[in-house]
Order: sequence, then structure tokens, then C-alpha cells
Amino acid sequence: MESLKLDGLRPELKVIIRSYLIRLLDIHKENIVSVVMYGSATGKYFMIKKSDINLAVIFKDLRFQQLKSSLSAINSGIPKRITAPLFLSLSHIETSKDTFPIEFIEIKENNILVYGEDVFSGLNIDEANLKLFCKREIEGKLIRIRQAYLEIGLKKKGVEALMKESLNSLIPVFRALLRQKPQKPPVDKEQILIEFCNHYGLAKDVFIAILRDRMNDEKIKGEDTEVFFEKYLREIEKVS
Repeated sequence: MESLKLDGLRPELKVIIRSYLIRLLDIHKENIVSVVMYGSATGKYFMIKKSDINLAVIFKDLRFQQLKSSLSAINSGIPKRITAPLFLSLSHIETSKDTFPIEFIEIKENNILVYGEDVFSGLNIDEANLKLFCKREIEGKLIRIRQAYLEIGLKKKGVEALMKESLNSLIPVFRALLRQKPQKPPVDKEQILIEFCNHYGLAKDVFIAILRDRMNDEKIKGEDTEVFFEKYLREIEKVS
């Protein structure tokens, strides 16, 4: 069995995931082809004990037994904010990469290989309908943001978290839309927002203020979150 490839990780992440990965590899051995880390844990906005750690585990063969035998190991990672990983088979990647282009592009272009083969760098993803996929994603997320606000609006709590979580889920979609430009889009979240807002004529200060906020005090840049939420919603509506 190959060694772990943790040199590209910050020290605190190495400590968190080493035993977790060893446990998974002890269970599945050579059936695991590759493990990659993706999402916020690969970038500068990752915060220990606050941000999720996302992993994709690629199997030669993936059936119910592999899921069942992993339950205890996966559960051990939840208190460390290691979310239940994406379990994928090589064949499933090939058959679903064009159905979920945004997700696979994001993993392909923003991951750290922590074990095994690099199965994503050579992945060819059909981008012919990418703009349609993105528009549909934005419209769907806008509906869910409005719905979530209706559920929590009177409580005066949770609006800040709603903006942060929804923006985090929109950034990969914004990045995918930037692929219409000749140059490759940036990976850094703040740069993605700057380029996207410049390209579509949006108020980038609104998005960047939400991205940078760390206080969890129901305020953004000193303003009540509800005031900021209205601005945020208005900007998203412009591209829906």
C-alpha cells in the first residue's frame, strides 16, 4: 500500500486527517485508488474547528459493503469537522462528470492529492452546456435562500450564517461561469468574486464583506445583517 501524501497540507490538517485516512485504508486497502482533499481546506479561508474538511475517496469497486464497513471510521471524523466524504468509483466518475460539470471541475482544479493516483487532472469534462447548468444552479439557490430567510427572519439569528453558507456554495458556480472568458479563472475565492462581479457588473464589496466576515455577531461590516441581506439578495437576482 502506498504512503500518504500530506506534504502539501498545513500542519494542523496533517494531524487531523492522518489517523482518519490510515483507518480508511486499513479497511479498504488496495480497493482505494485515490483520495483528494478539496474545498475550503485547500485554501487560505480555512479555519480550524469552523471550516469543513472535504475529501473524495475513489474506489476500484464501490458497493453497499464498502459503505457499511466505513461507517465507524466516517463517524470518528465528524467531531473533527471531516464531513462524510464523497465515495466515488472510477466508472461512476466517467458516467457522471458531464452530468455534474460544476462539481467535477471544482474538484479537478482545486484539490490536493493525499493518497494514490491523480485521477482528476486528466479528466475531460464537457463544458458545452455549462452556462445553462450555472444559471439553473443560481436560480435554484436563490429560491432556497429566500425560503431559508422566511424560516429564520423573525428570529433575527442565522441570517449571517445563511449569507456565508450560501455564498460559499455559489462561488464554484461563479467560477464556472468565468470559464466563458479566454483566461483560466482564479482559484482564490476573493479573486473569483472580484472577477465575477467586474464581469457581470455586480457590487463586489457586498460579496467580499460577507466572505471576509469572521465575527458571527449578526452584523456585516458593522451593519445589521438584515440590511446587508437585502443588498446580497439584490445582487444575486441580477444574475439569476
